[in-house]
Amino acid sequence: MEIKNDYEIRTLKIGVLIKKQSIFHDSLTEIEIIDEGSGEFVSIRQMMNDAEGSIRIDIHEWETLKRAIEEMISECRREDDGFLQ
Repeated sequence: MEIKNDYEIRTLKIGVLIKKQSIFHDSLTEIEIIDEGSGEFVSIRQMMNDAEGSIRIDIHEWETLKRAIEEMISECRREDDGFLQ
C-alpha cells in the first residue's frame, strides 16, 4: 500500500550575519517569504535598536546578502503555480 504524502519542506526564513556571531547579534539580517493573503513576497528585516525598520548594508555583506535575497525570491510561489491557499 502506497502512502500519499501531501507535505513538502520549504525554507521560509534565512539569516545573514557575520561569521561566528550569535543569531542575537545586531548584524543579523533576516530574509523571509511572507504571504498576507495576496501572494508571496520577500521581507528583509534587521533588529537594530537604534534603527528599527531600516536596513543598513555593509559593503562586505552585500554579495552574500544579495545571494540570499535572490534565493528567497526564487522560492516564492507565483499565484499561477497552482498552490493551495
